[in-house]
Amino acid sequence: MTASTRTTVLSLYMRVFRIARNWQAQSGVPSDTETERKYILQEARTLFRQNQKLTEQESIKRCIEECEARIEIGLHYRNPYPRAMYLPPFGLATQKGRKLRAQQRLRKQAKPIYLQSHDET
Repeated sequence: MTASTRTTVLSLYMRVFRIARNWQAQSGVPSDTETERKYILQEARTLFRQNQKLTEQESIKRCIEECEARIEIGLHYRNPYPRAMYLPPFGLATQKGRKLRAQQRLRKQAKPIYLQSHDET
């Protein structure tokens, strides 16, 4: 990891923690605010630790883009949770051979950048 990349990653990490410290739930309920703050902190720690061992510049760049996208979407919509992924047409194929593989490929292609770290549910 280059020095500039390391600086970028650390600044993103600190930005997420500042956002969590100042976060206010859209509902205005204090318990919701605390729950969302804990989620932001836990999610950041998990994803940054998960990607800590990355060495390829391309994969690091993708993770940085994902983090920036999630920050911007969260701040814009005032919702810290990832937005739902919309399935392509015929997204719920039956469990039969070729159709299933084709649907899995389409789902992977349709996955937005801000959900790259999440497994499909």
